Amino acid sequence: MEDRLFQLQRHLPEEVELERLLDQGARWLRHETVLKVDMHGTLLPVRVIEIGSRSDKVPVIGFFGGVHGVERIGSQVLLSWLHTLVHRLDWDDQLARRLERVRIVIMPMINPGGIWNHTRCNPNGVDLMRNAPIDAMGKVPFLVGGHRISRHLPWYRGKRGAPMEPEAQAVVRAVRERMLKAPFALSVDCHSGFGRRDRLWCCYARSHKPIRHIAEVYALKQLYENTYPYHHPYIIEPQSVNYTTHGDLWDFLYDEAQDTYPDNTFLPFTLEMGSWLWVRKNPKQMLDFFGYFNPVIAHRHHRVLRQHLPLFDFLLSAVDCWQNWMPLPRHRPALMQQAIDSWFLQD
Repeated sequence: MEDRLFQLQRHLPEEVELERLLDQGARWLRHETVLKVDMHGTLLPVRVIEIGSRSDKVPVIGFFGGVHGVERIGSQVLLSWLHTLVHRLDWDDQLARRLERVRIVIMPMINPGGIWNHTRCNPNGVDLMRNAPIDAMGKVPFLVGGHRISRHLPWYRGKRGAPMEPEAQAVVRAVRERMLKAPFALSVDCHSGFGRRDRLWCCYARSHKPIRHIAEVYALKQLYENTYPYHHPYIIEPQSVNYTTHGDLWDFLYDEAQDTYPDNTFLPFTLEMGSWLWVRKNPKQMLDFFGYFNPVIAHRHHRVLRQHLPLFDFLLSAVDCWQNWMPLPRHRPALMQQAIDSWFLQD
């Protein structure tokens, strides 16, 4: 036991923090270990945590992190959010009542082996966010868009025809079983490493074609910007505005939701934290590959851990009250056209 704790504190302190939070919040949290990853004899759990209602008929919000092991700031931001929830539930009656009407699903460390190894891929050398069995519609950037050349190159998709990696399968099962049956569900997958601005991306990653719910995405963007006119400056847009990829898990799950539960609404988002700003302010980070994806200086790290919590609070409220802002059928065509004009017809 002491050896396991030593290994975790050395390689995966996020797991130590998570175990502490699960103990502190035992009154409120339900959790299940859905996979164990063996790292040199130390078993690393992949957990699904739930808070709130158990009903299939309530709206659901899901938070996911640690898909790319080198981007561990995503897991740390979710642990910061979980810490806030656990301690607020000790005194905040309004939050407790809200959670009677909504469910939160959290998978804070999807790729613990990658976090342990400081690698983007999982221990099998596969990029989990290129691993779903779907191809992009058209060309993708070389390597970055996903490839099957070699596991020794980044962005490797895995062998053609092989099953999805265990970690990817764990995400798919969790979303299928705990989110897609809900009348309204929204997910946020936390990443870092693109640009100097924080972005909130909706799918598709595989196509420049607008998704069926692009009007709802645009309505949520308007809701956030109207509610917080002086908000932290997120760029809210489809991922394909920047680049397309093969094998995106959220594209795969969104398409499955359309086929399996066409009357429900599932909106997957990716929070892409702009790590280039951290590098620009501290060029020494370029001497360490880990520094390209994570804030290194303490005060910047603390700022990142707190600055996204208002967004998470907003999204929780928006999911709880989804029927109050979702566009009515007569308004959808106009919103859809605004979204297309804003995102897809730019010069």
